Amino acid sequence: MHNALVLNGPYNNLIGSLVRQMGIKKQLKNVKEDIANSESEAGRSPGDVTLIAVSKTFDADHIRPALEAGHRIYGENRVQEAKGKWPELRDEFEDLELHLIGPLQSNKAKEAVALFDVIHTVDRPKIARAIRVEMEKQNKQLQLFVQINTGNEPQKAGIAEDEADEFIAFCREELSLPINGLMCIPPFDEDPEPHFDKLAEIAKRNGLDQLSMGMSSDYDKAIAKGASHVRVGSAIFGKRGYPV
Repeated sequence: MHNALVLNGPYNNLIGSLVRQMGIKKQLKNVKEDIANSESEAGRSPGDVTLIAVSKTFDADHIRPALEAGHRIYGENRVQEAKGKWPELRDEFEDLELHLIGPLQSNKAKEAVALFDVIHTVDRPKIARAIRVEMEKQNKQLQLFVQINTGNEPQKAGIAEDEADEFIAFCREELSLPINGLMCIPPFDEDPEPHFDKLAEIAKRNGLDQLSMGMSSDYDKAIAKGASHVRVGSAIFGKRGYPV
């Protein structure tokens, strides 16, 4: 009878952790290669598109393999969750760039401005004013994107499409906010391309050239439509354990 090698719990956990780390690094590499191919197919320059690795719901140990692979740009949905993991990681990886891609409440503006480098979800005057106040108090310049609700979904954040031009003008002229671009999240059950077209059209009207659009399932289409930033989570880190 052959002797079987039996591994106890800690060894199994270690092997599982190593396999997961290797998987995340491989998936990150695959996504970056896909982005490069999509840039080429769209006739765009290499490196034209910024990859935001969406790390929401994942803990620091899950994110670390991507950091070790050299990726430095990450997206989070919630200020409170981001506060729990990124300050310590930022001490270790000083060149991090953090993007807030989830809805922002005005009472979280102070913490958001302190923690993030880019906010993608400016979508109403109250939030715009709160960000302006905190940027001045903290003497910090952020990149800001206005979120457009291209699907007119009542449950979703974002300024209505027909109010976008007026809101962008308000941010620029009344608040002197540096609006860098626009963001959208198309309806889950619709073809995203018409929504990408809408966002690009609004951006063009307002002299904006940065478009935050495209996620794990459709970032190739977004790149073809002119995305400057794509927000990719599950294709890198795997499926999330609970709804967000």
